[in-house]
Amino acid sequence: KTNYLRRFKLLKSGQPRLVVRRSNRYVLAQIVESKLAQDKVVASASSRELLRKGWPKELAGSLKSRAAAYLTGMLLAKKLENYKQECVVDIGPQRHAPRGRIYACVRGAIDGGLNVSASEEVLPSDELLNQNEKLAKLLAKMKEGLNG
Repeated sequence: KTNYLRRFKLLKSGQPRLVVRRSNRYVLAQIVESKLAQDKVVASASSRELLRKGWPKELAGSLKSRAAAYLTGMLLAKKLENYKQECVVDIGPQRHAPRGRIYACVRGAIDGGLNVSASEEVLPSDELLNQNEKLAKLLAKMKEGLNG
């Protein structure tokens, strides 16, 4: 159920897209460039990769949480440290809410150093990201690991 008018507007901008998708278990983030009606994935990150970065296996059910989405965005940004182009957010046909998981991933990418155009109003605050105490401690620990 692609909205071709919305997709055309995104492609017409000529900017790379930060594509954020969520499944029942994971959050996926990609930087996609479109040239000559073909999409090229520049880099990709999944919340599943967080298990290799220190996310506890007993919290594997939380890999779709706001905290995991934030870290996934940050992980994508770390993979593209020298990427300087401004990106637009592509959320596709999925339902979304301001300050939700999709926008947590966008905030993680911005905090990680990617140049993404997004309104501050829709990005989650630190209080929302640290709402769950168990995940808040893990978020702080893993954030240090990704930055260091």
